[in-house]
Amino acid sequence: MGIAEIVATRSTCPRKMVGAVIVRDKNILSTGYNGSISGLAHCTEVGCMIENGHCVRTIHAEANAIIQAAKHGVNISGSTIYVTASPCWNCFKTIANSGIKRIVFREFYRDTRIFQFSKELGIELVHLKKPEFGNATNEL
Repeated sequence: MGIAEIVATRSTCPRKMVGAVIVRDKNILSTGYNGSISGLAHCTEVGCMIENGHCVRTIHAEANAIIQAAKHGVNISGSTIYVTASPCWNCFKTIANSGIKRIVFREFYRDTRIFQFSKELGIELVHLKKPEFGNATNEL
């Protein structure tokens, strides 16, 4: 999760900085953070594009991590995704269809549908709360 938190610092949307890391067998397969479509201006350059309280200029971290894996021909089936915030409904659906079998998230963020549908799909959801000072976690 620490690596996902570092990846989140690369986010180009100051509204919500989210990072994602896809891992299998303790190997990092792909990373992603929320940012604009490649080749277009970022929120940090031209401002956020807010609709219904959400920035729609950005692609979410989870989707970007899955896209990066696909771009580079990396098989992510059966992997775990570590995300600094729980996936929105659209990202959850993308994760499910990608073959990822475990979602570990730090902060719960808005959408409770993921709990019901993860059970139906056999996708493990893990809420990994931030460790208290001095209690490090080495989960990867």
